[in-house]
Amino acid sequence: MRPLQTLSVLALSALSLASTGCIKKMFLEGQIEATSTASAAIDTLTDYEIAKVVAFNGIGQFEGMHYLAPDNEDALFALVKTWTSATFAFIEDELEDAEDAEGLEGPRYLYLKNRAAAGYDRGLQYGIQLLEIYHPGFEAARKNDDAMRAYTAQFTDAERDTPALFWAGYAWISKTNILKDDAAAVGDLWIGVALMERAVALDPKFMYGNGHTILGAYHARTAMAELDDAKKHFDQALAIHGGKMLLTQVQYAGKYHCLKGDKDSYVKALTAVVEAGDVLPEQRLANVVAKRRAVRYLGKVRMRECGF
Repeated sequence: MRPLQTLSVLALSALSLASTGCIKKMFLEGQIEATSTASAAIDTLTDYEIAKVVAFNGIGQFEGMHYLAPDNEDALFALVKTWTSATFAFIEDELEDAEDAEGLEGPRYLYLKNRAAAGYDRGLQYGIQLLEIYHPGFEAARKNDDAMRAYTAQFTDAERDTPALFWAGYAWISKTNILKDDAAAVGDLWIGVALMERAVALDPKFMYGNGHTILGAYHARTAMAELDDAKKHFDQALAIHGGKMLLTQVQYAGKYHCLKGDKDSYVKALTAVVEAGDVLPEQRLANVVAKRRAVRYLGKVRMRECGF
């Protein structure tokens, strides 16, 4: 074979390999996007146990996709969302059950506490990676509140930025709630709040106003916190979804009405959740979770903790 012919063959081979690599990359990215979009189907499930299996299998699938495409934004978003939502819906649900059964020092409670903190932390790390892709500088902004507010002010695209800010903020606030006996974790709570407040400022109706629900729970974190602000956020969330996203009523009762010592409002809100029908088909799973919490909060242990 002549030298020129050899070079031509090598060039064609290299081009073929490069094209194959591009095709594989395009296929993987398309698969990630399609899987991420289709994962919303889990929100319509009513069987709690099936949903648990589906959710954690989905996490494994997205972890694998992220391993193959570490900078893919769809995979990062799917991971922060699924880790955070699955930890809240399933691990934290078991954690509350263990707390009621054996207290804060029981072995099952401590085991599940570590799992919940780790689940939220895993989601949070992916959320921070996604925020860094959109606007680098998150770590530097952590030095104080002014720096963080300046950082979050760069996020102005409501359609793209709101979901990333919401889920990262959700993971941060939820992790802190699990580690409320850890002074260092509590001391950084303001960071998660800043992320959530920016998400709500960009799109207050995102996730049926759940940003307001989360901020309402934050402002009702203790009897000495900002209870008037908590009530405003809970009421805004209810106005957005018309009472159909039942977790708002659960948090309203479990946080605000409990701290205010308002037994009538507490029982009324939780009873309404338990008795609600299929009021929001696209968020059936979230409402199933809300009903489980409502039943638990109407139990003797939680009622007694509220002083009822």
